[in-house]
Amino acid sequence: MKRKSIAAIATCHNRKDKTLASLEALFKQRLPDDVELNIYLVDDASTDGTAEAVAQTYPQVKTIPGNGSLFWNGGMRVAFREAEKADPDYYLWFNDDTKLYPDAVAKLLSTYQNLGDRASAKNILVGSTCDPDTGKLTYGGMVRSTWWHPLKFRLLPPSQEPQPCHTMNGNCVLIPRSVAEVVGNLDPNFIHSSGDMDYGLRVRQQGGQVWLAPGYVGTCSTNSPDNNIWENQNLNFAQRLKKVSQPKGLPVGEWKVFAQRHAGPLWPFYWGLPYIRLLLAAVFGEKMGSQING
Repeated sequence: MKRKSIAAIATCHNRKDKTLASLEALFKQRLPDDVELNIYLVDDASTDGTAEAVAQTYPQVKTIPGNGSLFWNGGMRVAFREAEKADPDYYLWFNDDTKLYPDAVAKLLSTYQNLGDRASAKNILVGSTCDPDTGKLTYGGMVRSTWWHPLKFRLLPPSQEPQPCHTMNGNCVLIPRSVAEVVGNLDPNFIHSSGDMDYGLRVRQQGGQVWLAPGYVGTCSTNSPDNNIWENQNLNFAQRLKKVSQPKGLPVGEWKVFAQRHAGPLWPFYWGLPYIRLLLAAVFGEKMGSQING
């Protein structure tokens, strides 16, 4: 019997305890007998001993060192590229702060196989996560939230059946080899965020479909706003203007790529909206800024 191989890929930086907990959940997966799981982890120059702890606790994890400036998208690109060398049957994206339930990977595999040729042979599958304390939806599949704005999305609550969606968060995503060969790696135009959403939209542009798996596959807390987030209303205009150009903000260049690729002929309008909102919020108050963004 030919075994199916899954390359689980993630990136981390200075979150040793969360990273170890996420890996522990992966090693506790109840997998079918014909499935093997190999893990590729980029440690982006952590200074808290993450790489050493992983090597000691889980020596079978393939750890790839980063230069300290990869952020999420860059780290995932490196992990993806390393995993490609093994030519696995599937790639599994997971976040280093996501704790998968023991049956998560098996559920993703069976759901993917049950989809068959439904809608498209180029299917990828997204898993929803919930807050470990409240049980509320935190990350997963996304659908457009309004008819007039092609770049605004909302989370799609999971149901008992697979659901098609427009794109996704990258916290838990199953990508078969056939799709990876067509769509490729994450785009180097993106540094931290937007790369996962871009990937889902690119799958659809290639004639594929993004599906949301039934139920929840694990837990993951929502990243809370802090001083690194340009939308933090506790910052003044000058501080927010500075933050918007940083990797965890909304850099003008990469947002332009995203808008050009996914917003259609009116992309300059949609590209400029977040920055207009920031300016209006500074002049007229936060309420006016939020109204123009829909």
